[in-house]
Amino acid sequence: MFDEDDDYYDEKVNVKDLPLYKKGEEIQSIVHLLAELIPEDDEQLQFLKAEMILNASLLTVKIAGGEATELYDLKMEAATFIRKAACDLMVMNHSLEMFGFEHTEYFQIVRNLIEEYRLLFIDWVSKFDKWNYIIDRWGLFNPPGKTPFDKDPDENIPFLGFD
Repeated sequence: MFDEDDDYYDEKVNVKDLPLYKKGEEIQSIVHLLAELIPEDDEQLQFLKAEMILNASLLTVKIAGGEATELYDLKMEAATFIRKAACDLMVMNHSLEMFGFEHTEYFQIVRNLIEEYRLLFIDWVSKFDKWNYIIDRWGLFNPPGKTPFDKDPDENIPFLGFD
């Protein structure tokens, strides 16, 4: 049924070996270290701490999700979550400063790492196969030139099941 040379047998790249994933882990590690500096008795800063940790976690979790699929629309959905999490982390120092966190100067390390991550992210997204997709009927994640109202290219493929 399958030849040894089929794509079916191609070994997937281990997501943990991707430079983008590794950079995400680095950011997550630094965010956890910064979070330890947040006083336990400050409710507002504790909320920001939880948000920081969640956003840092999404930088790796969503890479794994994006790598687990071949479909353009699902990869783009994962990329959207990643971009939002990274952007939210990038400006988190302002919220920390506004609520009186004493060590906001250390947050520049996170911002520098996010800039490195952003460049790796651009490269990762550029490799998505734009023509391996299911039409997104919501219209957000279709490849260039496709709309939510286009005919599904797989619609006329006859079903080869058992009668």
